[in-house]
Amino acid sequence: MDPEKAKKYLENIEKFRILVIGRGNAGKTTILQRVCNSVDEPDVFDGEGNKHGYHKIDDELVFKSNPGFVFHDSGFEEMKRFVIDHAAARMLKKCIHAIWYCIPMTDYHRTVTAAEQKFFNEYDTGHVPVVVLLTKADALNFAAMEELLDEELEVEEAEERATERESLLLEKWQTHIKQILDKCKFPPKMYLPLTKMHNESADCTTLIQSTASALNEEGLQRLLLSTQQSSIGLCIEYAVHWLWVISYKVWLGVC
Repeated sequence: MDPEKAKKYLENIEKFRILVIGRGNAGKTTILQRVCNSVDEPDVFDGEGNKHGYHKIDDELVFKSNPGFVFHDSGFEEMKRFVIDHAAARMLKKCIHAIWYCIPMTDYHRTVTAAEQKFFNEYDTGHVPVVVLLTKADALNFAAMEELLDEELEVEEAEERATERESLLLEKWQTHIKQILDKCKFPPKMYLPLTKMHNESADCTTLIQSTASALNEEGLQRLLLSTQQSSIGLCIEYAVHWLWVISYKVWLGVC
């Protein structure tokens, strides 16, 4: 796409669209609630803009607290068709801009299943970045305690060392997942563990920042940062970055 067409395309985008993928009980809805600063369930709209009480992958999930985000939620049914239609086809009016692939750490013994390998080997998302979210990473605290108690530590000492062991387990399983998925034909852009999402005050700054960093378009970064409501500091950080980039281009005579 030439620069002028790209500019016009980005100017016509009003909402930031994210496809959220993952097995059941991966904490997907909770993450969306935290991103949109809401405790309510999202409203569901079909392709005609009609509101109803159930959803399929094509339906739009929108939170009243932040209608600038539009989410599409999926298990694995019809996902390949949706990704092809809404990701690889760049000029579609309602194309998605990022994909969050959720892998729950409650299932850390089966973190990479056939479904994950199928997706990252067969689904070409084109210019749309995929960020793997290691959800419910807090669950590793229980695994850490089990390991320490199996090593015959007293409960009190195990509790003192649980946080350190939890960090080591998270690093271990994140490395394991990365080693497998990075060898796939269409590997994810980055990996991000998420903790404490069950808290209503959970901070989603890192999630938004990682997603912005994964985007290929500066215009989409701006849209995402203007849509998110979790961090003024994040907006300032990127504003300074863009100002530096523009100044540098002016200095080079590009602009």
